[in-house]
Amino acid sequence: MREVAEHVYAYVQPDGGWCLNNAGLVTGGRGAGGGPALIDTAATEARARALKEAVARVTPEAPRFVVNTHAHGDHTFGNRFFADRALVVAHEGTREEMALAGLHLTGLWPDVPWGEVRVELPGLTFRDALTLAVGDTRAELLHPGTAAHTAGDTVVWLPEQRVLFTGDVVMSGATPFCLSGSVSGSLAAIEALRALGPRTVVAGHGPVGGPELLDTTAGYLRHVQRLAAEGIAAGLTPLETAHEADLGPYAELLDSERLVPNLHRAYAEAAGAPPPGHPLDVEGMFREMVAFHGGLPACAA
Repeated sequence: MREVAEHVYAYVQPDGGWCLNNAGLVTGGRGAGGGPALIDTAATEARARALKEAVARVTPEAPRFVVNTHAHGDHTFGNRFFADRALVVAHEGTREEMALAGLHLTGLWPDVPWGEVRVELPGLTFRDALTLAVGDTRAELLHPGTAAHTAGDTVVWLPEQRVLFTGDVVMSGATPFCLSGSVSGSLAAIEALRALGPRTVVAGHGPVGGPELLDTTAGYLRHVQRLAAEGIAAGLTPLETAHEADLGPYAELLDSERLVPNLHRAYAEAAGAPPPGHPLDVEGMFREMVAFHGGLPACAA
């Protein structure tokens, strides 16, 4: 747990790879109204309980709000360990996707010690924007206006502190992932986030940084679009394109196998698929990632 601004904390789980997500905590000081807000939880029971202990070391008050930045289990499975005291808040699309996906993530890595996790759906949803009063702090929950990492992403913007919690729309030291979202939509979302003028950026995975994290994520995604255009012109499948690709400055990002579903998404968009909500075969994409990686990617959750 690292204080990134007064009464604002980032909870970082190294190394930021598969299912090792970041969370955030806004305590807000002693102003009237609201209570602490937790931004995302964790993938497993043990990690959610560790997060809960870390929160308790910062503030005696239990979180009044839990904000889920998107539906994926590494950010939401720990909701149940806070829901006795907190209202879970998310975009309406996140609630729908959580209900549909259930505990599907646990089946992808059956050897992970998930513990007694379950799906705890949001009790409050929004469509475009929602403001939480967290003590003295104004926390703006914003949908980026298009599908990005998912169709129902939420970013949390603290305008006075200029701190931005991006969820997985932005990654830090890890490969961006657009399987259930959009490459072009992610690029549009990043430009909208850039316009906010953040000073501190807490990505969904990896170390805390600044606006340079927006640049790296956008640069990678534009590179994926170029690779897709070249692969289509050469008559290659996304998997074949991935095998031949030179990732250049992005080769050192964690979880490079995400290139395969990212290319599938870019191929679909190049063929005219609408950015928001165009379904892809998740199971098929995961099998191709495993084939590209040469085995099941490591998940240290």
